Amino acid sequence: MKKEEIFITDWKRILFGDTPAEFMLEVFIRTLVIYLVLLTIARLLGKRMGGQLTLTETAVMVTLGAIVSPAMQLPDRGIAMGIVALTCALAFQRGVNLWGFESPEFEKISQGTSSAVVKDGLIMLHEMESIRLSKQELFALLRSKQVYNLGKVERAYFEACGLLSVYTLEEEKPGLSLIPPGDEELCKIQQSHQSEKFACNNCGYTLRSQHQPAKCSHCDNANFSPAVLNLTE
Repeated sequence: MKKEEIFITDWKRILFGDTPAEFMLEVFIRTLVIYLVLLTIARLLGKRMGGQLTLTETAVMVTLGAIVSPAMQLPDRGIAMGIVALTCALAFQRGVNLWGFESPEFEKISQGTSSAVVKDGLIMLHEMESIRLSKQELFALLRSKQVYNLGKVERAYFEACGLLSVYTLEEEKPGLSLIPPGDEELCKIQQSHQSEKFACNNCGYTLRSQHQPAKCSHCDNANFSPAVLNLTE
């Protein structure tokens, strides 16, 4: 469209563009058909599409959005093209899932693998760096599972789909507090360990000392906090 053809008061162009107003009815029909086809495709993709998405499923969802838009809105594009493209996306996803089921090596490449981010109350800093997960994100995920003391975590795995699997110890063990500073009400569920243990604020490593240590032997961090225990009822 040329510059001289654009007017701020041209409400017909603003509302309907260059297409006739009757095209709105066609848009309704196109959208209804594409919506029903998309609903069918999403159902055939499987239950995982309704839960936490993997990398390949996320790619499919983005692809579906790019496919349906032109078929619904552009008058020079037929809906058959969109239906064919949606069917191809379904075939590709089903093929990738089948290939991954038959080949563990391909599944690792396409889906990724889980990473152990906490072992025996100690943060695996190298794993955290490799998957680009910050400590604050890890702490938030642990708190969402009602874990407020890092020392109680036996293992924490960051899964390929983005979920965090946590295995905790039955007995209480002193460790780094995961409660945000300043939350005095929630801090009441914890107490400092009586044997003068300190926890590294960077990796969670705990050691017994009468005074705050100068440096962590595990990560060379110099910032410590008193190790805490969760109060039992």
